[in-house]
Amino acid sequence: MVSCPICEKSVPQLKINDHIDSGCQSFVEEPSSSPGDQPSSQKGPIASIFQPPSARKVQGQTSLSKESPSRSINATSRPLNGKRSFVHDTLPSREHDGVTQPNGEAAEPQPKRPKANALQKAAPLAERMRPKTLDEVCGQELVGETGVLRGLIEQDRVPSMILWGGAGTGKTTIARVISSMVGSRFVEINSTSSGVAECKKIFSEARSELGLTGRKTIIFCDEIHRFSKSQQDVFLGPVESGQVTLIGATTENPSFKVQNALLSRCRTFTLAKLTDEDIISILQRALRVEGPNYSPSELVDDELIQYLARFADGDARTSLNLLELAMDLSKRRGITREDIKQALTKTLVYDRAGDQHYDTISAFHKSIRGSDPDAALYYLSRMIQSGEDPLYIARRLIVVASEDIGLADNTMLTLAISTHSAVEKVGLPEARINLAHATVAMALSKKSTRAYRGLNNAFAALNEPGVAGLPIPIHLRNAPTKLMKELGYGKEYKYNPNYLHGQVQQDYLPETLMGRTFLEDLDLGTQRDPDWFSAK
Repeated sequence: MVSCPICEKSVPQLKINDHIDSGCQSFVEEPSSSPGDQPSSQKGPIASIFQPPSARKVQGQTSLSKESPSRSINATSRPLNGKRSFVHDTLPSREHDGVTQPNGEAAEPQPKRPKANALQKAAPLAERMRPKTLDEVCGQELVGETGVLRGLIEQDRVPSMILWGGAGTGKTTIARVISSMVGSRFVEINSTSSGVAECKKIFSEARSELGLTGRKTIIFCDEIHRFSKSQQDVFLGPVESGQVTLIGATTENPSFKVQNALLSRCRTFTLAKLTDEDIISILQRALRVEGPNYSPSELVDDELIQYLARFADGDARTSLNLLELAMDLSKRRGITREDIKQALTKTLVYDRAGDQHYDTISAFHKSIRGSDPDAALYYLSRMIQSGEDPLYIARRLIVVASEDIGLADNTMLTLAISTHSAVEKVGLPEARINLAHATVAMALSKKSTRAYRGLNNAFAALNEPGVAGLPIPIHLRNAPTKLMKELGYGKEYKYNPNYLHGQVQQDYLPETLMGRTFLEDLDLGTQRDPDWFSAK
């Protein structure tokens, strides 16, 4: 018998690994009625050198606490066949509830705090609130009451599968729930830290486990798309022969990121993106279960929950992390709900102003934008004189051609690219003439920021909660693979060139953004500068 280094319970030596794999629940040897009795599997004392260091430490502490000073057993060094080895003279006693000490008094039960509890306590809220059963999984019909995957799990007929879904949709959660429901051995690996050698070792252990006990092994591989196609080959044989059941999780399209041979051996399950209602339900459950541990103020109410749900954009993990921060922030004195929102969604901006390099190129750009060729030539000559890279100036002119001139004169973009090519071919000092040519032409050209402002309007929309991750309309999705065609990608798309004047009734924006416009009608803004009119 050996003592488990985690729970300190007595376990047969050959079953210690299985005991730890079972979460310290199985293969536990019940204590005998008398302290002197030993299990039949143990005929004598086991030297500490044959036990894990943690077990030796636990047993040493136990023996010291139970033995009287005159019988205190310490590890002594003595010769063994000409070598020195540390062994115990007698078998250390173990702590059990209700065990009688040598003096006849009943030993008080010692409180035990497994390491798992400490790890769980240190885990973030998102990890502590991870569902333990299929009924707690939210927003996924696959594991709902009538879900296809749920039926297979309950029948203990879990196939090799690929779980495809966005971040925070429940891929890892479903895999871990499967491990707790089926009778198979469960091994979890991550492609970012595991290699082919480790996988082959797991396959060997799985083959031995299947031969000795008849128990299959389920391997959960997170981020399986990070394995290269050649690394994925290692799974082909064991999966096809049934030695292991593979559950792969990926946020990338498996049609492109998972090898076809492996994909054909697995079933692909697509996890739906969580709705705002799903996220709200998850946050409210977390607030009920874990809220008392944080004691948040009244600022963490339904309004804030709804805001966090929209901002999380279907990611349950992100929403729970935000909730945890919100509960901590809400206890600060003088903080408001708006302060909490800004603190949770603040984006850091790095300021590189003050450098002469950036100040000068900024003045050059703005002079062209303001149609002042004299100032533009001044800053151009200043940069050339100071040794600025002429190709850097040419690249900035390419930006100016689209950002400030844009639709007002489409030929300026061609001129800017030609200027960049000329600078590459000619070089200074002659290339300064090419730069001056493009600079003056752009400064005197009409200006239009219509396209640029339209792009900025679209970027501004992406900062709104829930907009950045809106699903692409299914009729607009590309379907180059058989799997994607079966999912209905591009099925109802109307190919415009097939219709008169290319006109069809068809929506292109996600449903939530229907009727939203980003491109404005005017080339420039409508504000009036009073200084301009007073100067005239």
